[in-house]
Amino acid sequence: MAAPASRQVRRRARAAPRPRSAEDWWWDRLAPRGSGYHLLQSDSMLLVLSEPGPARPRAQRRASRRTPRQPPRGPSAAAKPKAGLRSEAAAAPAPAPAPTPTPEEGPDAGWGDRIPLEILVQIFGLLVAADGPMPFLGRAARVCRRWQEAASQPALWHTVTLSSPLVGRPAKGGVKAEKKLLASLEWLMPNRFSQLQRLTLIHWKSQVHPVLKLSGCHGVTADALVMLAKACCQLHSLDLQHSMVESTAVVSFLEEAGSRMRKLWLTYSSQTTAILGALLGSCCPQLQVLEVSTGINRNSIPLQLPVEALQKGCPQLQVLRLLNLMWLPKPPGRGVAPGPGFPSLEELCLASSTCNFVSNEVLGRLLHGSPNLRLLDLRGCARITPAGLQDLPCRELEQLHLGLYGTSDRLTLAKEGSPFLTQKWCHTLRELDLSGQGFSEKDLEQALAAFLSTPGGSHPALCSLNLRGTRVTPSTVSSVISGCPGLLYLNLESCRCLPRGLKRAYRGLEEVQWCLEQLLTSPSPS
Repeated sequence: MAAPASRQVRRRARAAPRPRSAEDWWWDRLAPRGSGYHLLQSDSMLLVLSEPGPARPRAQRRASRRTPRQPPRGPSAAAKPKAGLRSEAAAAPAPAPAPTPTPEEGPDAGWGDRIPLEILVQIFGLLVAADGPMPFLGRAARVCRRWQEAASQPALWHTVTLSSPLVGRPAKGGVKAEKKLLASLEWLMPNRFSQLQRLTLIHWKSQVHPVLKLSGCHGVTADALVMLAKACCQLHSLDLQHSMVESTAVVSFLEEAGSRMRKLWLTYSSQTTAILGALLGSCCPQLQVLEVSTGINRNSIPLQLPVEALQKGCPQLQVLRLLNLMWLPKPPGRGVAPGPGFPSLEELCLASSTCNFVSNEVLGRLLHGSPNLRLLDLRGCARITPAGLQDLPCRELEQLHLGLYGTSDRLTLAKEGSPFLTQKWCHTLRELDLSGQGFSEKDLEQALAAFLSTPGGSHPALCSLNLRGTRVTPSTVSSVISGCPGLLYLNLESCRCLPRGLKRAYRGLEEVQWCLEQLLTSPSPS
């Protein structure tokens, strides 16, 4: 009787769990028991490999080996035990059933359920901010219920860009994909787009008409966009720069959602005149951003936009961009009082790749009531002179772009007046672009010398200077670099007065300082 007792003691000693170390805890976190994965460690890497078959927990495998065989049924099952066996064995209780594995020993229920919903929404928000909600949120909602709940949060559906994936596909191959795409849009509009704030349509043509009730392939009809405006109660931004849209549709949309519209992006075409006419009629009094551009294909139709009417129709405008347009501003007429201006305007961009018809008089009509202007982009506006800029009421201008790219060959450019610009805004200018201007060497020297004597003895805020194609001299460039320690971008391409090897663009503080060293050590060109 002593021998069996000692064996039981040994078995109990072996079954006692040993204390787990930190290394064991990390290994269980990387490849939990029963997860179907195992670890393989080498000298320089740690691999997590999947097992070939469905893995069972160790406790289940051990329990299956220890389970005794069931006695056969029949008369022999009730037979008495054989002679020689102890009577205690006959009276021994039946073996207990195999213990069920605990949740810690069993397979992982799903690591996605362990992440709190708030943390999961923040992770999804980072991905949405980088790539947009579509198609990521649609795919993430199919992973599990927790992910579906996180992907349905309205905070993740504020900005949506819908680009057609059917561009370039043959008609036969895209029919099935088109039906699937349209079915998804029909579900998204009532279930996800109720909290939509900005909608962008890119390259949409006939693919939208089953959802928005399009008429043919010409664009969105008025009834469709009105329905969209009613469904998306928080929609305040609409981008239609890359889609074929009917003017009647946009006008109806603006009349329905005009009180909450804040931002509007359009591509200029023959139908844009009607849309701008609706804006002049005060259908969007709270509009803050208006951008009209020609896109890739330049439109030869001139844009006739009355300045004073736009100021009355959109008094809260903060950003106005008329990009690459042939703008013909209408004259105010005799006896017409000046407009109210744009009191909240902070950015005005009239950049064009070719010469336009914006003059000092038009610029004065636009900005006579805009003291808070921070960015002024007049690239390609060769008719603007420094004298016209000096009369502007803005005193805190931070970015001034006056570059002429390929437009100065057939025009007589001003050779004097650049000091008017720098003396007025030397304490606030962060970016200055004078590329292609015809100012003389002495005029540029006087203009850039304004950055060396800022009021109060503080360093100038200039960090970007574009002098491409100007007559700037080495001494002037050296003085600017020495007086502007925060200069991070300097463009000296095609500057004829500079030595060879230095006529290029410098990016970063190290390159700019290297340019200064070369200018101080290299001889001046003859």
